[in-house]
Amino acid sequence: MKTLVIGSGGREHALAWRLEKSESVPQVALWPGNGGTAGLGWNLDPALFEDQDEAAAIIAWQPDLVVIGPEAPLVDGLADKLRAAGLAVFGPGANGAKLEGSKIFAKDFMLRHGIPTADSRRITSEAELIEAMNIMGDAVVLKADGLAAGKGVLLPESRSEALEAGAAMLSGASFGEAGQSLLLEERLDGYEVSLLAILDGENYYLLPASQDHKRALEGDRGPNTGGMGAYAPVPGLDEADLAKLGEEVFGASLKGLATDGIDYRGVLYAGLMMTPAGPKVLEFNVRFGDPETQALMLMLEGDFGTLLASAAKGKLDPGAVSHREGAAMVVVLSSKGYPDKPETGYTIEDTLAASGQRSAESVVFHAGTRVEDGKLINCGGRVLGVTAWGRDLAQAADRCYHRADEIHYEGKTLRRDIGWRVLSKGSVT
Repeated sequence: MKTLVIGSGGREHALAWRLEKSESVPQVALWPGNGGTAGLGWNLDPALFEDQDEAAAIIAWQPDLVVIGPEAPLVDGLADKLRAAGLAVFGPGANGAKLEGSKIFAKDFMLRHGIPTADSRRITSEAELIEAMNIMGDAVVLKADGLAAGKGVLLPESRSEALEAGAAMLSGASFGEAGQSLLLEERLDGYEVSLLAILDGENYYLLPASQDHKRALEGDRGPNTGGMGAYAPVPGLDEADLAKLGEEVFGASLKGLATDGIDYRGVLYAGLMMTPAGPKVLEFNVRFGDPETQALMLMLEGDFGTLLASAAKGKLDPGAVSHREGAAMVVVLSSKGYPDKPETGYTIEDTLAASGQRSAESVVFHAGTRVEDGKLINCGGRVLGVTAWGRDLAQAADRCYHRADEIHYEGKTLRRDIGWRVLSKGSVT
């Protein structure tokens, strides 16, 4: 299959890397891609997109399979346009993408179809925010209704901070139109798990459970980011636990989508809080998580291209892939100042790559990079995702950080405690 991956981040690099290893995929390409995928010769020529819009250019390239990585083109209906032209597309249409495009839509969907979730209130004014907090108390989470590049969730430490942050969101100062309607949600106790499933409209296939680290600073402190690292699988969740979660979340979601007349073909990401009272869905994403995907791609064996193509065609083939033993971790190298004001434009040097050597069990996935005058430059907040597999999480972490220390650029920032709950306490809780 001639396969095209849409997107430019670490998630898309990781997806293309796994697809390129599939027997069914003799050719993989990305649009627009990044500096790392350009170095592999995978990026489509920008000239293809000069005289026509994105959908028309993709259709003209005639791919056998299109995998749409980011949420924005899904919300904007790119999958619908490509399917209407007869292409096989992995990614939901605009109606299904509303599960991520609107936090309020997703919450209503969960409540309507019996999917366990946190108590919440829709807020459109400061007066409503004050009234809701008088009812719900001060332990709350603020969520921008619309897309905010993974940064639209705030966890205020006090009532005054919540009111100030909520006012900034409602005014448009924080997240523009995305935050002018917001969801005020109860803050739940427990630990978070990212659970992803491949859907073909009627069936689902569970990927290994993973855990993201969204806060910028070690010890899970600082502002929320798009993700500073992740690992998979999550200890303590056995096959029976995952099967039960799959039915409660994805089985119920498929039934709800069918009831609502939505044919969902793509990945569905459930951000779960594992509370003492049971799991609750914090959010849905309609694309692969970033950086969870980087770790997950090292935990799969088999023909990933066949799996995604079968889902896109409505005939899921769960036997196309299998889960690998061991564990994988990704550590994000970011730019100084991320997430607020990342400092970019610095040359990236990789000691291992420069020596011509390769690491057997680690991969460096690119995100915020570009090639300029023959040099690799950081051009975004999250720059690289250093990813490694190991026989256990400790070995994966050791390989990750050893590889990360071979990469240098001014302002390189990373968390050195990814997986700390398991590695320091022996438990995810």
